[in-house]
Amino acid sequence: MLFASLIIGESKLDSTWYDAHATFYGDIGGSETMQGACGYNDLHQQGYGLETTALSTALFNNGKTCGACFEIKCVNNPKWCKPNAIIKVTATNFCPPNYSKPNGNWCNPPLKHFDLSLKMFLALAEYKAGIIPVQYRRVTCTKQGGVKFEIKGNPYWILVLVYNVGGVGDITNVQIRGSETSSWIPMSRNWGVNWQTGKNLVGQSLSFQVTTSDGKMLEFKDIAASNWQFGATFDGKINF
Repeated sequence: MLFASLIIGESKLDSTWYDAHATFYGDIGGSETMQGACGYNDLHQQGYGLETTALSTALFNNGKTCGACFEIKCVNNPKWCKPNAIIKVTATNFCPPNYSKPNGNWCNPPLKHFDLSLKMFLALAEYKAGIIPVQYRRVTCTKQGGVKFEIKGNPYWILVLVYNVGGVGDITNVQIRGSETSSWIPMSRNWGVNWQTGKNLVGQSLSFQVTTSDGKMLEFKDIAASNWQFGATFDGKINF
């Protein structure tokens, strides 16, 4: 039986528009945008599609911004900008710096830059533009269905991919608990949205606590039955 509780903290979303730039990577099919530095897999299957972006170092924050959602609009370039166009994307990848080009790589610190899927870039500007000035702001992520937990690893090391997170979208803390453990076990961020523990919880039903960057916490009780298997994905049924 699923049980969930919600602790509400202060919202971290900001309606202010900030300056940045944007480019694109990959082709119109978006195969290059799959997987990536946040740890997601098939973005179509996981509900993100091509409405995604890679972030420069200044925005990526060592993967802590993975899962956050942004509104982006093209500005100050009437030749290439599509009028009144605003897109909404989820951060799923990293645009790495290239220090061999200190003045020619838009992803070098301290620049704020969005490397969009081609589909989303074309929603903002003409293809020939290549790179455009934009403004952005953090917005609420709206996801279909509940928070998902994909369990990987082995009996001595559990790696959990947490995805399809609504609300502010980015996760600051995950805890796990087995039906035979006496307390919650803190998980550490392995990379992006993958969280790990070295505890052996095979044969126990699993519960999770997930906290997002605005302080909201959801508790998912016994969402994985005691016969769960590595490689399986479990639906938390509810979302932020």
